[in-house]
Amino acid sequence: MNLSEKVANLPLTPGVYLMKDSLGHIIYVGKAKQLKKRVQSYFYNSKGHSPKVKRLVSNIRDLEYRLTDTEFEAFMLECQLIKEIKPMYNRKMKNPLAYTYISIRREGAYRQLEVGYEPGAGEKSHHFGPYTSRSTVERAIQGIKESQRILCSSPHVKNSLCLNHSLGLCIGMCGGGKALEQYNLIIDQVIALLNGSDTGILNDLERRMEEAAERFDFEAAAKYRDYTGAVQALLHKEKVSRFTEENRNIAVLESVSEAALKLILIKGSRIIHQDKLDSGHPGLQQLITSAVRDHFRLAKDQPPDEVNRHKIDEAQIIYSYLKHSSGCYILIPGEWLEPGPQADLDEGVRGLLDSCFEQAE
Repeated sequence: MNLSEKVANLPLTPGVYLMKDSLGHIIYVGKAKQLKKRVQSYFYNSKGHSPKVKRLVSNIRDLEYRLTDTEFEAFMLECQLIKEIKPMYNRKMKNPLAYTYISIRREGAYRQLEVGYEPGAGEKSHHFGPYTSRSTVERAIQGIKESQRILCSSPHVKNSLCLNHSLGLCIGMCGGGKALEQYNLIIDQVIALLNGSDTGILNDLERRMEEAAERFDFEAAAKYRDYTGAVQALLHKEKVSRFTEENRNIAVLESVSEAALKLILIKGSRIIHQDKLDSGHPGLQQLITSAVRDHFRLAKDQPPDEVNRHKIDEAQIIYSYLKHSSGCYILIPGEWLEPGPQADLDEGVRGLLDSCFEQAE
């Protein structure tokens, strides 16, 4: 069967597709809610494709696919296969070692806000990350420094003002005194922004964007729009990193068809069990309760996986699913898994089933 015939015979179901070159090497892995429509899109309406996609398509000579019961499984399988195979066209995970961190550490007379490939060291330092896009981090930090006027061109207090102060980009902490006190308050706000407890700086960026648009200064409005987007991306990644480190027990239940449900159990950012269940089974609730109890108990003492680029990508999929998907899930507290009466676990599973059946109607 040639490539055109394979594409024409693809099913309209969730799954993962693996593109191959003339030597049979897998050069790209993708996921789809409807495999046939997604794969066909590569070969039709090619005028709208980016140069990268056009280069990919020109090298495709064959493909294979793997079906999944749900779109969520397709996302997770894609992430796993990219990690294992490292296809050349999957830029997203091409360099798994390149993490970026934001560090706030004291050097000289005042704290420095820096971007680097390693977290800051020392008891009094703060660090945030890892982030997978250095350009986004740098754009966000540039926006924060510029909007808060802490874009100092002198790294140390020398009791003299730097060139950027005369340009209105530095409040003058390089000269010491009251400006240094103000600078420290701003750095505290930056820390609060990145740990999610105060969005004042983000609100300020949004206000500057709106004011620039109102006075028809579209260049400034576009700049602050980009800064705002970069900061929002940073905050989202911080939430994902914290979510990964929390190593939670998550039970996901999705309707596959009128007669079937898919149970997926997740520990942190790792799937530890999945099973397709008959939705009409008379003991369905007990089956799910037993699976939840047994599998999470086995995984209880396993240490959290090391937070790296792959784990962040996996956690991103899970986090986005939990926040935005119409699927049903519950978080399983550790105390629900203790020996003895399991009223809370029973009630939680019952609620999970009820929600899933309501959505399927």
